[in-house]
Amino acid sequence: MTVKKFGWFVLGIAGGFVVAHLVNKDPRGHELLSQVDARIGEFTDRMGDAYRDQEAQFVGLVAEAKDAVAGTAAAAQDAASDARASAAEAAAKAADAAKNVTATLTD
Repeated sequence: MTVKKFGWFVLGIAGGFVVAHLVNKDPRGHELLSQVDARIGEFTDRMGDAYRDQEAQFVGLVAEAKDAVAGTAAAAQDAASDARASAAEAAAKAADAAKNVTATLTD
């Protein structure tokens, strides 16, 4: 932004404050500015409520996702444990079968 544009920007803000001050001195202007202020307050309240609603929805979704991940991890851990037990049982049976075959061959 050039210095000239910045100067106009600052002059516009200062002019806005001066006009608002002069309007506020008149009872009708004061009422108008009060209405504008009330509407702005109402708007910001609605925006804040909408933000909090969205935030609550996101918190709920994140909690559901965490629960789903925890359930999936527990199921995977159970499946791995079952597979390990089945593999150990199959290895023990294979070892017994190999012993029986070896015993039969040596007799």
